[in-house]
Amino acid sequence: MIESIFLFAVGIFVGMFGTLIGVGGGFIIVPLLTIVFQFTPQLAVGTSMVIVSLNAISGTIAYIRQRRVDYKTGLLFASATLPGSFFGAYLLQSISKPVFDISFGILMLCISIYIGIRKQPVLEILSIDSFQRPDYNKFLGMFISFLVGFIASMAGIGGGVVHVPAMIYLFGFPPFIAIPTSHFILAISATFAGGSHAYIGEVEWSFIPYLGLGAVIGAQIGGRMSHKIKSIWIIRALLVVMMIVAIRLIGRNL
Repeated sequence: MIESIFLFAVGIFVGMFGTLIGVGGGFIIVPLLTIVFQFTPQLAVGTSMVIVSLNAISGTIAYIRQRRVDYKTGLLFASATLPGSFFGAYLLQSISKPVFDISFGILMLCISIYIGIRKQPVLEILSIDSFQRPDYNKFLGMFISFLVGFIASMAGIGGGVVHVPAMIYLFGFPPFIAIPTSHFILAISATFAGGSHAYIGEVEWSFIPYLGLGAVIGAQIGGRMSHKIKSIWIIRALLVVMMIVAIRLIGRNL
C-alpha cells in the first residue's frame, strides 16, 4: 500500500514537472526504477517509456487547449524519431547496466552544461497565434530527431531533453512554443517506443496503474501551471535536475 501511494505521488510529480519543461519525465523515472527498485536497464527503460507516453499524451492535450503546439514542426520531427525509436529499443537488449548508467549520465551532463553556458532566451510567446516559425534547417532537424528517437528509446527519457534545447538554441523557437511542441512529439514517439518495448516484454505492467495515473493527473496540473511561470525558470529547473541525476548515475558506477 505504501509503495503504491509512493509510486502514485512520484507519477504526479513526474507528470507535472515533465510537462512544465517538455521532457516527459523519463529522466526521473529511469533512475528511480534502477536505483530504488533495482530494475534492469531494459525493464526500467521499457516501463519508463509507457509512463512517458501517458504523460506526453495528457500534457499535449493541455497544451493543445492553450494553442501552443506547432503541429507542422511537431509532425515533421516526430516522423523522424520513429525509426530511431525502433532501433534503440532492440539495441538496448545488449547494453550492460554500468555502461547504460554512465552513458545516460554523460549524455544528460553534457546537455545540461550546454544549457548552462548558453545565454538564456527571454522571448515569451504565449500562444501559436502570435508565433512566427523561424526559418530553421529542416534536414538538420530531422537528423537530430532520428538520433533523439534512437537515444531516447535506449535511455527511456522520451527525447525532450534533446529536442527542447535543440529547438530553442539551434532553431530559434521560443520556449513557450518549443516545450509544448516537444511534448506533442513525445506523445507520438514515446507511444511508438513504448509499444516496441512492450512487444519484446520489457515493461513491468504492475507499476503502470500507479505511476501512469499519477503522470496523467500531474501532466494536466503542469500544463495549467506552465503559462504562469517564466520560461527562464523552467529552463533553470531543467538544468538543475538533469545535472543532479547525471552526477548520481555516473558516481554510482565509478
